Amino acid sequence: MARPRSIGAAILMIVALAATLLPGSAFADVVARISLSSQQMVVYVDGIPTYDWAVSTARSGYRTPVGSFRPTRMHKMWYSKKYDNAPMPNSIFFLGGYAVHGTPHIRALGRPASHGCVRLHPDNARTLYSLVKSSGIENARIVITR
Repeated sequence: MARPRSIGAAILMIVALAATLLPGSAFADVVARISLSSQQMVVYVDGIPTYDWAVSTARSGYRTPVGSFRPTRMHKMWYSKKYDNAPMPNSIFFLGGYAVHGTPHIRALGRPASHGCVRLHPDNARTLYSLVKSSGIENARIVITR
């Protein structure tokens, strides 16, 4: 049984390498899949799971929207107009005022704690922001499931 897994891994590596070397493949598809039940985000680059991070989504009384979204805008630093000018570093907005962004509240990651945004460790938010910026927002998706 181990052999097919290693062959599958080898094929994935070859596909990833080919995607970086072939003409016309300068832009990677970036998909951030967020699970509300597990409070985890898995980031796929060209279909390959590349990062797995803890997040915080909406706490009781608030909601994080479920669905598949394209980023609408990005800001290296944003300050919430709704919540006391709270800093939102490396913000990727995907639906109105909802965004994926860094947070200083890293001890809360892995459990619901936000007003609805998807919070990430600042280092992880910076990485995701860079990936989406380099791929172009038209090549990125944010998928949120229950």
